[in-house]
Amino acid sequence: MNKILIDAFGGDNSPSAVIEGTITALKERENFIAVLVGNPEIIAEELKIYTYDKERVEILSASEVITCEEEPTVAIRKKPDSSICVAIKELRTNDDAKAFVSAGSTGAVLVGATLKLGRILGVNRPALTTIMPTLIEGKNVVLLDAGANADCKAINLCQFAFMGSEYAKIKFGIENPKVGLLSNGAEDEKGNMLNHEVFPVLKEMKEINFIGNVEARDILVGEVDVIVTDGFSGNVAVKSIEGAVQFTLKLIKQGICSSVKSKIGGMLLKGTFKELREKVDHNKHGGAVLLGAGKLVVKAHGSSKASAFTASIKMAVDMAEAELTEKIKANISAISVGGEQ
Repeated sequence: MNKILIDAFGGDNSPSAVIEGTITALKERENFIAVLVGNPEIIAEELKIYTYDKERVEILSASEVITCEEEPTVAIRKKPDSSICVAIKELRTNDDAKAFVSAGSTGAVLVGATLKLGRILGVNRPALTTIMPTLIEGKNVVLLDAGANADCKAINLCQFAFMGSEYAKIKFGIENPKVGLLSNGAEDEKGNMLNHEVFPVLKEMKEINFIGNVEARDILVGEVDVIVTDGFSGNVAVKSIEGAVQFTLKLIKQGICSSVKSKIGGMLLKGTFKELREKVDHNKHGGAVLLGAGKLVVKAHGSSKASAFTASIKMAVDMAEAELTEKIKANISAISVGGEQ
């Protein structure tokens, strides 16, 4: 049975939300063993309040925690017994360990995965891959890179396009995902120097279904399945959308509370607003997958609640079972730009 390593002390609401989310995931997926990484005494005490199959839960001791305030590279080096480092070492050395889920320091998870876990042979740089909702009911869009690589070369974006396409096939069952390149206009000639270099290469790639440039305003429309960009632009796009959504929801709330008439209208639309909040709530979706790492790494949002951990763990279980990493390994060597692989 596959083992999923879970950072019990990563995130703002750890360890209680992590353990609650883990227990729920165990009930909703029967085909994995949860390995909680961190202080064993605290984890054991938290587990006492739950009823669960004790044969499917293990504890891996780690005495240290890396905080978001620490410099990632320094922390990874100076805290070898941190929950992140211990989990990544176990992931690298144990064949039964298939994935690692953490809501801890994004930088530490990325540095640890890159330096200690390693990349798939042939992958130049792993990409942080996030899922975002769209206007089309039941349809999501995959965006990468969402922040792992601020500066990229053409070969990186080509590999991102392939890996994102493979992910969309498995995650959403899309036979031939539409891949778009994030740019400042939909026309072929738009974009910066990197876009100009990579656009014709993506257009010729037989491994993907490239449909051309897309603008940031089109991310949530739902006309493409995968959006490729460098980590700087991708992170700015994702954070801008998150901020705009929160801003809009707060404006709606202020408007509803502004008068008695508005409050009555708000009551009538309560169900609609609830559906809207759930659709844009990151706690309802799984975390971001680091595509291209040697094994599956899922980075959950730092403020994740129990439901978000459940979703992230279930995502890790499903992707491990579907052998996402193995499928990328089998075909990534075919991607090249001007002889560079």
